[in-house]
Amino acid sequence: MDIGKRCDFHTHTILSDGNMIASELARQAEDRDYLAVAIADHADKSNIRGIIRGLVDVARDVNSLWDIRLLVGVEITHVPHQTIDELARNSKEMGANIVVVHGESPVEPVVKGTNAAAARSRYVDIIAHPGRLSIEDARAAADSGKFAEITAKKGHGKTNSWVARVATETGLEMLVNTDLHTPEDFISQERALGIALESGLSEKDAIRTVRDNPLRILEKTDLHFRR
Repeated sequence: MDIGKRCDFHTHTILSDGNMIASELARQAEDRDYLAVAIADHADKSNIRGIIRGLVDVARDVNSLWDIRLLVGVEITHVPHQTIDELARNSKEMGANIVVVHGESPVEPVVKGTNAAAARSRYVDIIAHPGRLSIEDARAAADSGKFAEITAKKGHGKTNSWVARVATETGLEMLVNTDLHTPEDFISQERALGIALESGLSEKDAIRTVRDNPLRILEKTDLHFRR
């Protein structure tokens, strides 16, 4: 069974609360034979420019000299939900390939309305650990081609089965991400498939989630990549 190569679109560096610098994280992923990784550090208006500016410079070197594909991203985190669309738009204008929004996880006090704002912003790509994602918000996200995250992260993953069920019902596509902070958080493609299956997805849907959907993300960027 061909399950493809691993991609992870939700990782963190020392630019927020991870413990690796960007090039170190990219090299760790390359050493594990990953196809692509996106760095999406926690951001609000206080730090978003600095994060993107720094990652753009690193990604330029990594993508021209190494095999791993490094995407520039941000995770808009714990902001007033009324500002999400503006922050996401500005992120793309500053050079971000991927905009992740820190969804309404069951283990953090995320402002109610965050999922709804993320689902309806044309500039957001991924709703991370969205918790009890509503049918209405899932449908809005599906209509605009977004992805919901099935997460490997303990705590955030308590609602994986809920997210999988709602996403399947509404046609919202999914990704398996780690919310990685340390080298120990890397997972294999086989483990990612296992997480998708454990969330209640069929084998067909689980394979699409871990193999096909990451390629759709990459195809939306200007990066060249190996299949």
